[in-house]
Amino acid sequence: MRDKILEILKSYDKDEISIATLGSHSALNILKGAKEEGFRTICVARKRERIIYESFGVADEIWEVSDFTQLLDESVQKKLREENAILIPHGSFNAYIGKFDELLVPIFGNRVLMEWETKRENQEKWLRNAGLRMPKTFRSPKEIDRLVIVKYPGAKGGKGYFLATSYEDFKEKAKKFVKAGFISEEDVEKAFIQEYIVGANVYFSFFYSPVYERIELISVDRRYESNADGLGRIPAEVQLKKELDLTFTVVGNFPIVLRESMLAEAIEAGIKVYEESKKIAYPGMVGPFCLESVIDEEGRMYFFEISARIVAGTNVGIPSSPYSYILFGENMYMGKRIAREIKLGIEKEMLDEMIY
Repeated sequence: MRDKILEILKSYDKDEISIATLGSHSALNILKGAKEEGFRTICVARKRERIIYESFGVADEIWEVSDFTQLLDESVQKKLREENAILIPHGSFNAYIGKFDELLVPIFGNRVLMEWETKRENQEKWLRNAGLRMPKTFRSPKEIDRLVIVKYPGAKGGKGYFLATSYEDFKEKAKKFVKAGFISEEDVEKAFIQEYIVGANVYFSFFYSPVYERIELISVDRRYESNADGLGRIPAEVQLKKELDLTFTVVGNFPIVLRESMLAEAIEAGIKVYEESKKIAYPGMVGPFCLESVIDEEGRMYFFEISARIVAGTNVGIPSSPYSYILFGENMYMGKRIAREIKLGIEKEMLDEMIY
């Protein structure tokens, strides 16, 4: 597959490269960064989201589709190749496309690792083999013996996640969430059950640069979740009377500046994960990735998820985060950092090292 993609890339006019992505998730971030670095931009958008990319003027062309799966249509792929387009994947590629082996368009990053991350068991294996501290995983809801969080495969933005303390609690809440339409019976069967560590959630967005051969910490954020972040405004007695269930649907993100002494462990984790990625799929991690962690009251850092592409939390780093500014001495955010790497790759004839 990689040989096919590199053959397509070889046919491209390197002076006319365009940057394309789906109109969702972090497209504003990606397209603005590409524009700032001098690239032509293409946004493949559904009708209901088209207004976003028209309003912000980040796309030179907007290609309207009825469904994101149309990206797999040969007519759309042919048109992208004719535009010398490099696709920048984000969470919506995992949520709506998934079939990267059917996408014969050059992608920035490693498509094998992006597919790998869609299975939580693979994520767990990756993080554990990298030697990171992780919460305990439960293979069956019958094993639950402490506070756990129940999640599902793929990029769902926290929708339908819930906490449970026992098998009975799990069954009761799963039934309630299925009835409410948050999740399906299939989701329950495929549920990933992980120990819930009480602490502060911190999400580290890194970038591996083949040009500079280094790991870069670009930004740090945390999520703003409904209704987890709203229940605190409701008195405990009202919560009990109304039987309000805690949910974790992501509606936005906040930037974080971490205690400086904690950065060492985070950066070391980023390096370990990169090194492990080379064992999973050649050439290993390329470009953006995110490590999701929780830090307990003793300052212990637990890593519970990985995303092998740009995450929506990097949007808080526009036009810059403290970390990217210190590193580059100029405004730098993930969309711009991706475009900068592609630009350098073209100049140094290294593009084939960052495309798959």
